[in-house]
Amino acid sequence: MIVYNLSENNSILNQFIAEIRDINVHDDRLRFRKNIERIGEIMAYEISKTLNYTTVTVSTPLGVSQIPLPSDPVVLATILRAGLPFHHGFLEFFDKAENAFISASRRYNKEHTSFEIAVEYLSSPSIEGKTLLIVDPMLATCGSLELSYKTLLTRGEPAAIHIACTIASYKGIETAKKILPKEKTTIWAAAIDPDLNDKAYIVPGLGDAGDLAYGGKL
Repeated sequence: MIVYNLSENNSILNQFIAEIRDINVHDDRLRFRKNIERIGEIMAYEISKTLNYTTVTVSTPLGVSQIPLPSDPVVLATILRAGLPFHHGFLEFFDKAENAFISASRRYNKEHTSFEIAVEYLSSPSIEGKTLLIVDPMLATCGSLELSYKTLLTRGEPAAIHIACTIASYKGIETAKKILPKEKTTIWAAAIDPDLNDKAYIVPGLGDAGDLAYGGKL
């Protein structure tokens, strides 16, 4: 399994990562969503370099041009609700992709000291033989990813799997390596952080991506 940490190389991506982390700009939800979207666009471009291509002939007003175009059928899967702006960024590049949506969320006990992952909704085309992109801003414990992946497998067996996140934890990455097929999975992270706190939030991380994008919830 290949893991890419895109922040290891200097690029404009780091500006967007800095802003989604920065507590001083967290009150600006529009800016937060836009930066998540921008990170999705950059990741989509990087992932596109790894796909299969077929050369096609395109007619111009003055002749013809031979252009290699992506030939892999892509399904873009998002974990609601935090994944929506990330998903939109990917769609700006993978505009011909089919789309899947999964509701996977933590269910905490009354003391907020432990939680279970619950999947309540799935809308997905067949993923059989296709390239599956699962995009979710945060890869913390890998619990949501694991359950979402197993749920998506009810729609078929993908030919290739790409996991994309803005911030991942080392623990989440190591768990993903154990549950996902190593020979056909690639993990893409804008940044990888070292720790989880006692509530399984990534540290230093950025907080709750869904709340920062769309407001708090009961």
